Amino acid sequence: MKTPTRILVLFCLLTLLVQGQNNIEEKIENLLSQMTIDEKIGQLQQGFNGSDNIENGIVNGKFGSFLNAGDIETKIEYQKLAVNESRLGIPLIFGRDVIHGYRTVFPIPLGQSATWNPDLVKKAAEIAAYEASEQGIHWTFAPMIDIARDPRWGRIAESPGEDPYLVSVMAKAMVEGFQGESLSNKNSIAACAKHFAGYGAAEGGRDYNTTLIPENELRNIYLRPFKAAKDAGVATYMSAFNDLNGVPTSGNKFTLKQVLRNEWGFDGFVVSDWGSMVEMINHGYCESETDVAKVAIEAGVDMEMVSQAYANELKKLIEEGLVDIEYLNTAVKNILRVKFRLGLFDNPFPEYEGESALLKSENLEFAKKVAHESLVLLKNDNVLPLSNTLNKIAVIGPLANSGRDQNGTWAPDGKSEDAVTPLTALRERFNDRIVYEAGLKTSRSTDIDNDAVLKAVQQSDVVLLFVGEEEIIAGEAKSRAFLNFPGKQKELIELVSQSNKPTIMIILAGRPLTFSAEAELVDAILFAWHPGTMGGPAIADVLFGDYSPSGKLPVTFPRTVGQVPYYYNHRNTGRPAPITYEADIPLGTPLNPKDFVSNYLDVPNSPEYPFGFGLSYAEFEYDDLSLSSTKIAPEENILVSLEVTNKSDIQADEIIQLYIRDRVGSITRPVKELKDFKKETFSPNETKIITFTIDKEDLSFYNYENKLVVEPGKFDIWVGPNSAEGLHAEFIVK
Repeated sequence: MKTPTRILVLFCLLTLLVQGQNNIEEKIENLLSQMTIDEKIGQLQQGFNGSDNIENGIVNGKFGSFLNAGDIETKIEYQKLAVNESRLGIPLIFGRDVIHGYRTVFPIPLGQSATWNPDLVKKAAEIAAYEASEQGIHWTFAPMIDIARDPRWGRIAESPGEDPYLVSVMAKAMVEGFQGESLSNKNSIAACAKHFAGYGAAEGGRDYNTTLIPENELRNIYLRPFKAAKDAGVATYMSAFNDLNGVPTSGNKFTLKQVLRNEWGFDGFVVSDWGSMVEMINHGYCESETDVAKVAIEAGVDMEMVSQAYANELKKLIEEGLVDIEYLNTAVKNILRVKFRLGLFDNPFPEYEGESALLKSENLEFAKKVAHESLVLLKNDNVLPLSNTLNKIAVIGPLANSGRDQNGTWAPDGKSEDAVTPLTALRERFNDRIVYEAGLKTSRSTDIDNDAVLKAVQQSDVVLLFVGEEEIIAGEAKSRAFLNFPGKQKELIELVSQSNKPTIMIILAGRPLTFSAEAELVDAILFAWHPGTMGGPAIADVLFGDYSPSGKLPVTFPRTVGQVPYYYNHRNTGRPAPITYEADIPLGTPLNPKDFVSNYLDVPNSPEYPFGFGLSYAEFEYDDLSLSSTKIAPEENILVSLEVTNKSDIQADEIIQLYIRDRVGSITRPVKELKDFKKETFSPNETKIITFTIDKEDLSFYNYENKLVVEPGKFDIWVGPNSAEGLHAEFIVK
């Protein structure tokens, strides 16, 4: 009886869902039939605090949305004007950049991805939505799910990294966290998958730059996280700044119409990025705002952020017969659909009672947990964890005590005074045993207080050296040509190393950096990203052994900027370099190309730290990899199992990663691709049997004809602690 009952319940739920959607569509059509062309165009306009004649414009239906609309009182005032004084009473939707937390700031998205824990990331987004919704915010311009393979690009800080599978998992987690069980829940906010599409492949790592991506590469790599967001029910998308294969993404019919609407069936709305529509003039794709309005509306941009091409030109284009009014009607329907789903017509004002959600103790405790799991241990020459009985501890570097930099990029509502810095956390723990000396005013400073630094170091048992990059040089429009420590930080590290005291280098940064030489001068390295409000206590906990680090890199760390772009899932070449590296000039000539391989003369091809890398205080052993079958049909699955053992006397987490390679394809395939991972907690000396399932989805890719296929042939499989290590097996798809 259980199965028929379950089917009946599912049928009833589906029926109610369809009826509810049909009811919304009826309301949309009814409202649309009452709207003038000016009111329709008004729904397409997103204003901001600097817009002209805001109050009058709201009353006259000139705005459908606002970003950065001020405090909650201002939002309520604007909403009252829209609901009570405009002709049709259509509510406004208020958007805000709630990227990695609201008032409680979590690690930057790249750091969150280093947790490899989607449940944690989902809960962080849920808390951010709760805090933001209390302040009258309905919509966040997140998640940013651009694949980022070039650390020179400042916005890699906002990305979950370089791998399409890991980014897709995080995209789903963030969307579900922001939007909750229902968009109409008072604690939920609408998510926005951005930037659609290809923005992370900006040429040269220069922000806003050209992207050239073949269609099958676009589908196999860059679109996958956006499809995952769609499948998770994301409410909105944002078109990007870049041009994609010669067509700016705010006028790109292929991505916005063919893929997003026709293939994926998306029925929410698309918003442009800030001014990206009129920037099509700068791109040389549009001649004027009139051209911009026509191109964007016909491509499928429903809402214009900040600029006013629609407001200024669309009505004239429709009246002159140059744009079909159905393009406008469709855009308005898409926007109203999201407003109905948010419940704004029934509950346009925030409804909260009791204690504020902002900075609740449980939110702060969870922010510390996320920061714990984001920290990546890159080196440890048996100095960590530190003993709590140390007599004196030197804390060196300006980033040890900068709440602003700790919060990181795109944390507009986080406050530096809320951030508990490492110095604060260490002083709370050790009182006057902490000897602090910044040494430099900022991470970019060029004057070192040598005497003060040496004095602090010489009187201490151990040195905690905080280096990296400030928030101000990571994020949007913060591209860097070099990835070294800015300012005189290298000299600061060299100065400290002269003391021969045990030195732990803690790096706070918004991107991978290059520090090979500096790494040789210290005994341990902890990469902390920009870890958010509770980053300081989390760092202290890890340094002193309260928590074993478990973070793994979501992006490859190059040895030098000359290797960039660098990513683990690259294709092979016809002349691959040998695994062993020798810094020699090839012996051959073009006529006799001995040793002419794809290699650098002056640095190995290998990275400084591979994708998926991260050390632990525990030692894990992988053993006994087995497959349920070594030959399968395309529709069949393979069960993969292995033993993982914690060989130490401490509890610790390990992230077990599964990679495959399709050896031969109709288009060349990557040398390795992440297909699954599991994060497991191990008790001391515990052994666990870990299992994975490889299915058709794991084996499929878009071929030269851009068709999703599984091709027969030989496959490699690796299971290990990172992309460069692991147990190996083989199987065949018949």
